[in-house]
Amino acid sequence: MSSAGQSPGRLTVLSGPSGVGKGTVIEAVRRKYPDIWVSVSVTTRSARAGEIPGQTYHFIDGLDFDDLIARGELLEWADYTGRRYGTPRVPVEQMLASGRPALLEIDLDGARQIRHELRKTQLVFLAPPSWDELVRRLTGRGSDSAEQVSARLAKAREEMDAAPEFDVVLVNDDVDRVAKALAKLIR
Repeated sequence: MSSAGQSPGRLTVLSGPSGVGKGTVIEAVRRKYPDIWVSVSVTTRSARAGEIPGQTYHFIDGLDFDDLIARGELLEWADYTGRRYGTPRVPVEQMLASGRPALLEIDLDGARQIRHELRKTQLVFLAPPSWDELVRRLTGRGSDSAEQVSARLAKAREEMDAAPEFDVVLVNDDVDRVAKALAKLIR
């Protein structure tokens, strides 16, 4: 029980391969279901066009990321194709203690770390409608080098193979439908 006497909130992790549309689905959830709190991750990568610091990610340098790890301030973290991503611990713990549902968008390694640390976490895998569509999305971004796209595609194959580890698989063929299904799972 939280200090306010309510039950702890439910933690849901959304994961899936790069390019599957996790960010787009998260934005739809934020717009349509404001009662669902979405954690903002930290990353060492640069912001892409349209990303808002503090809302999309907290963009930090490698030394600051190292400090967060050393102080135990990340609930999970991973190196993904040379860029690091992590989930700040305190905001997640505060939301769960308040009884509010919380949603994390993290990669496969992070989802595994969360499941290990917080067993009651619900893991949701976001799958593309097809492999060809995923390839089209990744190559169409224009923000990554050919080497980065190749690394993302190799990692995406590995992540697709891990879908059976998740509690639920949602196919991202319609953003509004998927956001509604995800919100229903979270609540």
